[in-house]
Amino acid sequence: MSSAIDLNCDMGESFGVYRYGADEEMMALITSANIACGFHGGDPRIMRETVVLAKKYGVRVGAHIGLPDREGFGRRYIQMSPNEVYDLTLYQLGALDAFLRAEKMSMTHVKLHGALYMMASDDLALSKAFAEAVYVFNPSLSVFTLPGCNTSMSAARLGIRVIHEYFADRPYTDGKVKMFGWTLNEIGSPVEIASRVAKMLEDRAYAGIGTICVHSDTVGAPAIMKAIRDQLLHVVDPQE
Repeated sequence: MSSAIDLNCDMGESFGVYRYGADEEMMALITSANIACGFHGGDPRIMRETVVLAKKYGVRVGAHIGLPDREGFGRRYIQMSPNEVYDLTLYQLGALDAFLRAEKMSMTHVKLHGALYMMASDDLALSKAFAEAVYVFNPSLSVFTLPGCNTSMSAARLGIRVIHEYFADRPYTDGKVKMFGWTLNEIGSPVEIASRVAKMLEDRAYAGIGTICVHSDTVGAPAIMKAIRDQLLHVVDPQE
């Protein structure tokens, strides 16, 4: 592989006394952190601590926007109007931005979470509402999403930079990701995952992939990301 690739992780999803994900171990291995903003996971303290951790490791920070569904971890499909998606996106962007400003940091990107990620991918009206909220908040932000989906097209129409994403710790069938209901056997070992990522990056069908995700809560996430890093020749400098 000759081109650089970003490595991202969904994190900051603990709340209260509940701990979720291998955030500190993952932060040392990634270049972009997607921090939960208190809806599907996270809380004010966790948001602050995760921002501070990202600053320590020089990792870029983006908002991880989820449905108001902490009990279901944002993975349950909940009917939402475009106005509701616009409002919850803007609200969560503002919440994370406050903690970044306190640390003299800037937000770099936005990524939807779980069910909302897939809902916007499939529903043009929802994807437009999300993109419009990002645009009015800060049109210089990048959006992480699947290639060829409504979210990608809606963001691009507004001139928002789109970075297409590949999920290393999710199985794919015929080029489509299986976001929910997968098993550990389906995703394989860290070595198998890293090999799959390397092959994907050489496959013309996946041309344009700019970032690779490993979720902080996936079993063995640090080992998976280490294997991917070992497999790849280049990763993006988070200071660029």
